[in-house]
Parts: sequence; C-alpha cells; structure tokens
Amino acid sequence: MRIYKMKDYSEMSRKAANILSAQVILKPDCVLGLATGSTPIGTYEKLVEWYEKGDLDFSEVKTVNLDEYKGLDASNDQSYYYFMHKHLFGKVNIDLKNVNVPNGMEPDAEKECARYEEKVCQLGGVDIQLLGLGHNGHIGFNEPNTEFDRRTHCVDLTKSTIEANKRFFASEEEVPRQAYTMGIGTIMQAKKILMIVSGKDKAEIVKKAFCGPITPEVPASVLQLHPEVILVGDEEALRLL
Repeated sequence: MRIYKMKDYSEMSRKAANILSAQVILKPDCVLGLATGSTPIGTYEKLVEWYEKGDLDFSEVKTVNLDEYKGLDASNDQSYYYFMHKHLFGKVNIDLKNVNVPNGMEPDAEKECARYEEKVCQLGGVDIQLLGLGHNGHIGFNEPNTEFDRRTHCVDLTKSTIEANKRFFASEEEVPRQAYTMGIGTIMQAKKILMIVSGKDKAEIVKKAFCGPITPEVPASVLQLHPEVILVGDEEALRLL
C-alpha cells in the first residue's frame, strides 16, 4: 500500500489526477472505475484541465461507475450519470459508448445487476478503481456489515444515507430508497485501487479502515487485503495515521 499525504484538498486532487492520467497515458484503452460525490470533483477538474491543454486523450478510455440510484434516469440532475457527464464525460473526448453506469431505470434488479457485472467482465476488469470513503467506512453503497464477497447488487439505502442525501432533493420523499452498486467482491477485483479522502471529519474512519481490524463493520477495511492500494489524502484526513 502506498500513502500520499498532501497539504490540502487541491493538492490531493492534483495527486489523484496525476495517478489516473498516468494510467491513461500508459494504457490509452484502459478501464477506469469511477466514483461520484464531492471528494472526486477536484480530481475530475484537473483531468479536464489537462485534456484541454492537450496532455490527455480519452478517446479509447472505457469507464465503469460504482453505482446509480434505482428509479432515476440519466437525465435526472441527481443521477450519477448526470453527475459524471457534468464533471467529466461532457468535457473530454470520451466516446459515450464506452461509458458504463448502472441503469437506474431497469426495474428488474436481478437482471440489471447481472448485466452490469457481466459488462465489467467483458471489459477485462477495471485497471484502476477510484473510491471515496464514507464516514461509516462504506465504499460505493456497501454499508457496514455487507458481505465481502458480494458482487453487483441492489441495496436498500439506510436512513442515515437518505437523511444525508435529502438536501439534494426538493423533499425527503423524492430521495431514492434503493441503488445499484458494485459489490465489495467486484471492487476488490480491480487491478489497482485509488482511494481519496479529505477533511478532518474523515480522520477517525481512515484510521479504522487502514489501521484497525478487517471487519464487515468497516467495509473499507477489506482494502488492507488488496495487493495494490493507493491512499491519497490531505493532512487533516490522514492526521491519525
């Protein structure tokens, strides 16, 4: 495992973007595993900046996203596809045929999860998977006590997740109650994993995830078993390591 402690969020974002861009340059047709949320926005901004300068070419890159809300279509401004299009896909020369996000409008959960899992396999697996870290140690929508061997599946969102997400919707009733997510078993199949963390509020869970016991109570702790994990954080997030 490699750990990079950066000065602040901006430097963390730059370092993470450096790692992802190196993957694209070394293997132009690589498969990038991508994440949503506030933490990776700065990383995507750097990738877009370097693309605009002519330093990066995404024309052969393929992507798979960790998750998507069930019941939201790609045009909904709270969907994760919309997020990715706003922050990355719509700003670089990626072929949208090579972009993969779970289909939130597929009502048959078993069918959609099997389709998405098969798609990841068809691509030959993920070369590098970008992850954020939840305050309770979740990765993707894999909440505490999720089985480590779970593949892509449909999850019922916890009350705390619904509560945290309601600020993005007009009312709590509009917050989706389910999501499709790559399982921990799928995530762990990635050749490399890049986790980014920022802020003093993440310091305790970073310590638990990487210095504590490997337990389903802290889903990210399973990353201790992965052969190639890169942790990039700012000083506040990594202050207890």
